[in-house]
Amino acid sequence: MNDPETYRGQEVIVIGLARSGVEAAKALHRLGAIVTVNDLKPREQSPEAAELEALNIQVICGGHPEGLIHSGITLMVKNPGIPYTAPPIKQALDLGIEVITEVELAYRISDVPMIGITGSNGKTTTTTWVGKMLEDNQLHPIVGGNIGIPLCEAVSEAQPENWIVAELSSFQLKGTTDFNPKIACLLNVAETHLDYHGSMDDYVSSKRKIFANQGKDDTAIINWDDSYCRSLVPYIQAGTLIPFSITENLGNYITAAKQKSSTDSALTAGLYVSPAYIPEMEDDLPRTMMYCDQDGEVAILPVSELGIKGRYNIENALAACAIAIAAGCLPQNLADSLRDFRGVEHRLEYVQDHNQVQYYNNSKATNAKATMMALSAFQDKGIVLIAGGLDRGSDYMDLLPVFQQQVKALVVLGQTRHKLAKVAELAGISQVKIIEESEQANLAIKQAVEQAAALAEAEDIVLLSPACASWDMFSSYEERGNAFKKAVHQL
Repeated sequence: MNDPETYRGQEVIVIGLARSGVEAAKALHRLGAIVTVNDLKPREQSPEAAELEALNIQVICGGHPEGLIHSGITLMVKNPGIPYTAPPIKQALDLGIEVITEVELAYRISDVPMIGITGSNGKTTTTTWVGKMLEDNQLHPIVGGNIGIPLCEAVSEAQPENWIVAELSSFQLKGTTDFNPKIACLLNVAETHLDYHGSMDDYVSSKRKIFANQGKDDTAIINWDDSYCRSLVPYIQAGTLIPFSITENLGNYITAAKQKSSTDSALTAGLYVSPAYIPEMEDDLPRTMMYCDQDGEVAILPVSELGIKGRYNIENALAACAIAIAAGCLPQNLADSLRDFRGVEHRLEYVQDHNQVQYYNNSKATNAKATMMALSAFQDKGIVLIAGGLDRGSDYMDLLPVFQQQVKALVVLGQTRHKLAKVAELAGISQVKIIEESEQANLAIKQAVEQAAALAEAEDIVLLSPACASWDMFSSYEERGNAFKKAVHQL
């Protein structure tokens, strides 16, 4: 934690009037900084400005005026979504002004222990699940970051007995330097957000920052089955490394290390399923979630009793358990939290049955890997997939195998509709419906649902899992998911 006097009298600028920007500005103001908040949106579209102006914080809306960025500024806190190519950010960096995100600021002004959770897919589900586990075990979590409340607001409310549980995006982590969560978890890495990061290297290095400052008193948790995550092991300096896996029995590693009294093995604890899944193969074997450390194995819960579907949600469950155990929960006390959890809105969310067809909303699937994971949750089912959205340059050919294996019909819309239709053609899917562009996004979704309903037969699944961001048609994946649910209810 910084000395509370660090910011007193310092000139600081906050770029972006989203909720995190508002909370960052208020936190800095409380610490005595001279704060200016700037947003490109006009004043009439910035209702948050009034709250800050009431505190005598200067707010400048409608653009970035000349002279806004100058050498007298000691710190810039930027909205994570603003690219580093934006003029005020570039000017600040050229002048040697430190540019951080609100996550970094929250860490600097608080000594409450933090749990950081990141990954390309599964962040919200895992973060929410961890919050439930800690709450069920009286460990007083405050959930924030990319979901819940901004971290500056979370740390302002926190007491010493609290844990801050933070979902963290690559955008947020890219703007960190000192940030050091007591427990850090990387769920997986997939190609996404390259329009922001410019390269996969920059994206991965941003994710890797979650471990950058960890030391002997900290815990790192990684997905042992993900090659990117596993490749980071040599760079992790945390005192405790806890991997999780659904394809390897990590208990074998840990038992072997104990028998050899090995001091060079980092694996002293791990979570896995027994028996392990064989990649690319399906079977009906009963499996159990397990925890193993130097004291032996503990059965946590039969996989069949998890409250949400999908093999990838088993990974999320293992990750959540690893985090909860690192925070002080006993493995045997996590079963009820695993059974009772019913998922998060827009993440493989059951909507309703209609004419013996089940409808699921997975609008949060904003990349191809997320859609592949969702499809894997419905083995041996006929799937009518609704997909498409913002075009970020991908050809979506990585969807070809799963289209061949699991999709019986496809309805596509948005900027990527013709790309996805081409993949479907190569996959041999004969039933493909293209929803042409419409100025009314809700009407396009309604047409997509109606077309999917016409293609579906009894016992089929209709799944909205776009594999794309929503911003070509909708302001957010939430808006898109809600439009889908409304259209389903209107059938």
